[in-house]
Amino acid sequence: MADAPEVVTLKRTPLYDTHVRLGGKMVEFAGWDMPVQYPTGILEEHRAVRQAGGLFDVSHMGEIEISGPRATDFLKHVVSNDPSQLAVGECQYNIMCYPSGGAVDDLIIYRMGENDYLAVVNASNAQKDFAWMQAEAGSSPEFLRVVTLKNRSDDFGLIALQGPRAVEILQPLTDIDVAGMGYYHFARGKVAGVDTLVSRTGYTGEDGFEIMTAAADTPKVWDALLQAGETHALKPAGLGARDTLRLEAAMPLYGHELDIDTGPVEAGLNRFVNFDKGDFVGREPLAAMKANGPAKKLVGFEMVGRGIPRGGYEVAKDGEVIGVVTSGTQSPTLGKAIGMAYVKPEFATVGGDIDIIIRGQPVAARIVKRPFYRRKKA
Repeated sequence: MADAPEVVTLKRTPLYDTHVRLGGKMVEFAGWDMPVQYPTGILEEHRAVRQAGGLFDVSHMGEIEISGPRATDFLKHVVSNDPSQLAVGECQYNIMCYPSGGAVDDLIIYRMGENDYLAVVNASNAQKDFAWMQAEAGSSPEFLRVVTLKNRSDDFGLIALQGPRAVEILQPLTDIDVAGMGYYHFARGKVAGVDTLVSRTGYTGEDGFEIMTAAADTPKVWDALLQAGETHALKPAGLGARDTLRLEAAMPLYGHELDIDTGPVEAGLNRFVNFDKGDFVGREPLAAMKANGPAKKLVGFEMVGRGIPRGGYEVAKDGEVIGVVTSGTQSPTLGKAIGMAYVKPEFATVGGDIDIIIRGQPVAARIVKRPFYRRKKA
């Protein structure tokens, strides 16, 4: 008798029932049951974020607390940037690297206090990241028992309000001066009467905020935001629009532009690597790549011929395979097919002609500057 198939139980965010009520099309993502789109569709959700506002459930992201008298030194050791440069109330983009220089994950670090930090990590990597940090802290006498790590991922809900009308929607609901908040800054206060942490961050290329609260309070905040946004054309948005938006903004996605074999130098993220802070995990190979050049470079491209590029498609030049597509889509904002790819460095010149192999056939494309889309700032 054959074994019964294994039943995989997907995790649910605090907003699962809300998504179902709103007609969200639920799919598996990184072990979570998440909305890929709502009845309005990905295209309308994408346009809403670019023109007005979109509301995303990102509660599947992980949260790790790092505290203790050596917390700052520990973070300097395990991430690429320098969190010691942060003031309390500021956050910073980082890549956590293996000794080889490949990426464990990319994450945002919040400085909550003098010796207290919060790392927001990718959903697919939350357990791995926590285990990696524990191993690094536990294997070093320098950090053992003077750094405390806590995985708080199940304790919080996280909502992203993104779009040019984000301030107008959020400000009447909160006692935080969100209009005066700087980019990559955060503050604690109330939203719709609920204790929250609000940061001016996002993953869409638009202005906006990410609102963290206790898991149980997340539906109340979501509903209040959606109601406040009714007069501002705010729409709930799913994973589909989140991906097309981040690709237009040329933001990396772990597992595509970053992975165990690919780190910040290949991805063109050198500005988030601080070589002046001293030693850190992965420093030596990253410094060598910076000095000598990496074996591959990330480029942006747009299709010249007809076809939509997808991750995994080969990139060719004069019949020779020179790389692979990491992400691709039809851009709703630009009205053309775009993508990112890793190619051999000698072919990574802006303006260069390449081919994307689509269903076995070469289709013309051209390397262009990243990002593909940049919002107009007030």
